This record gives sequence, structure tokens and C-alpha cells, in this order.
Amino acid sequence: MVVPDPQLLDVASLDEAMNALPNSDAVFLVSAGDRSAYLAKTSMLRRRLLRILKPAGALRRSLNLREVVTRVEYWLTASRFESMLLHYALAKRHYPDDYLRLVKLRMPAYLKLILTNEFPRSQVTTRLSGGSALYYGPFRTRAAAELFENQFLDLFQMRRCQENLEPSPQHPGCIYGEMNMCLRPCQQVVGREEYMSEVQRVREFLAGDGASLVSVTSAARERLSHEMNFEEAARQHKRLESIQQVLALRDDLVCDVDRLFGVAVAPASAPDSVLLWFLCQGSWQAPLEFPLTSHVSLDQRLRELVASLQPVMAPLAEKQEHLALLARWHYSTWSDGEWIGFHDLAEMPYRKLVRAISRVRQKGADKEPLG
Repeated sequence: MVVPDPQLLDVASLDEAMNALPNSDAVFLVSAGDRSAYLAKTSMLRRRLLRILKPAGALRRSLNLREVVTRVEYWLTASRFESMLLHYALAKRHYPDDYLRLVKLRMPAYLKLILTNEFPRSQVTTRLSGGSALYYGPFRTRAAAELFENQFLDLFQMRRCQENLEPSPQHPGCIYGEMNMCLRPCQQVVGREEYMSEVQRVREFLAGDGASLVSVTSAARERLSHEMNFEEAARQHKRLESIQQVLALRDDLVCDVDRLFGVAVAPASAPDSVLLWFLCQGSWQAPLEFPLTSHVSLDQRLRELVASLQPVMAPLAEKQEHLALLARWHYSTWSDGEWIGFHDLAEMPYRKLVRAISRVRQKGADKEPLG
């Protein structure tokens, strides 16, 4: 992520400089020589700096850096969302060995379809790895991911055991095989090829957000109803309801992470503008300031902007962190701005984006400036 140049506080006349600061969202860095620095984000910059840079005679009941400060840098932001991303980028730059702890970044949970295994299976994980796999998420909590995994596996006959199978007719099997909820590759009831065809159905279900299974089940219900086989049609209708109940367990952001695209619309510091933060395949792009004062329609300008994008894909470890930042913001109680999700830049929902920009602009106009 690109970090803009900071503004500097005059350390020689610190009290006057701090009193001139706005009480707004910001990220700041207080340095004590070349070896030590204190990085933080705040929603009230002046108040926070006055607290940690008290005059020499003030009571020391909390952190006070007044006697050691040599440099104060700050970056004004227009939203908590912008502060979060900037704080992460600065922490990574200044504390490369400890930045995840400093920003308290917790990795979200994913449903992982492990395709490297001879007999693929699923598991819930908080780590993206480089092996062949499909990651479905991010979920709000690990419990939500585990509930989805348990319920969605009822729709298929893929195995639930976690062991590396050594198929044999003497294998004891499990209760799911007895209930006909698993193809029992462990007991060689099916071969690998037949088992892999079921795994492919699972993969299509996750990659397409359930559309494939919904389509097949709906078509079967309509065909059976047309043939007046109402008992089987009712069975398919019940299965369709089960599929929809499983899909309803997903959180807002959940999809195949390789198809996770979106744009966060946030207020901008410049008047009559918004910031557009594009996320492409789970990687945040540099923010784009989008002015709203123009005679050209928003729709046309947005189409031209999207057509000019050249997404940069983050390395896997960094992509995991980008997704964690998205989940932290989107699932939080303090989430500001608006999120528009989609599966490809070619599928950009321009109407939704125009409406989101209008709402963010209106909220910015209604917000009272803090003195």
C-alpha cells in the first residue's frame, strides 16, 4: 500500500503547534531519536497528542513522551477505514517484525477445500497456503465457518474424516458412511475417479456460491412436477429449501477468495470528493480520489476509471492480511463508508456504486466538523 508524505509538527514550539491541530481522524508517529517511535491512530488528533506530549510539570499517570520526542509526523484521514489501512501500512514499514501484533490483526476463518489430498476433504482454517486448494470466506467468526461446513456437507457425499486415507475393504468406516452421507472411499466402495466427481460438484458449489446446485435441483423439481411425480417433486423442493438455508448461513463477504472483488467507498479529505479503494482477488489497490464536481455523468466516469485499472496482486501472505483488514472493517460495529462486492471487474454494478457514492457524499455533507 502506498503511504503519502506526512505532515510535520514543529517540535521547537510544540504547544502552539498542537493547539493548531484539528480534532479529527488521523495516524501519527512520535519519534525519540532514530531508534524508538510510537505509532498510533486516533479519531481526535489534537486531544491524543496533548495527552501523550504533556508539558514537563504535568502529572505522569499515563504515557508521556514530551521529554524524549524529536520528531512528530501525522497523516490526516477522512474516515476510520482510511486510518485502519494507513496504520497497517505504516506499522509494516516501521515495525516489519512485529506489525501484526501492533495492529492487533486477527486472521479470519475460511472453509478450505484441500485438493492436494488424494481424496480431497474440507477443513476450517485461518491461514492461506500455496498448495492447490479453494478457500471460501472470510467468515465473521470461526464458529460461523464451522457451522457452514457442517451444514453444507449434508448436501454432498464427500468425506468428513480428517485422516489421510489408506482405502481397504477392512477399514472400519464411520457413521456417515452408514447413513449414506459419504461415498466411503475408505472402504473402497467407490474408486478415486468416482469420488473426484463428487469433489468437483462441491468445488462448483463453492466457486459459484451454490448456483449450480440450486439450478440443477430447481430443474429437477420442475421436471418432476410436469411429469406429475409429485412425491419426488416435493422431495426436490425440500432439498432446494435445505440448499437455500445453507446458503443463508454465509456472512456478507463469503465467496471463493480468488473471485473476491469489491470497492470500498469512503469520504475524502478534499471537498466534493470520495475515495475509492478497489479490492481485486483479495488484494487492496492504491486509493483513487474521485471528484464529484464534473459535467460528465458519474456512470460514464466510473466506467472509464474501471477500464483504466491495472490491478496489482499482493503476495499470498500479504493477501491474507488484506482480507483480514477487509473483514475487520466490514464486520465491525464502527464500519464507515460503503462496500460494494462483485466477482469480476467486468461485473461491476455501476448503479449500486453511484448510489453508494451519493450516500457517502451526503453523510459527509451532514457531518459536523470537529474543532
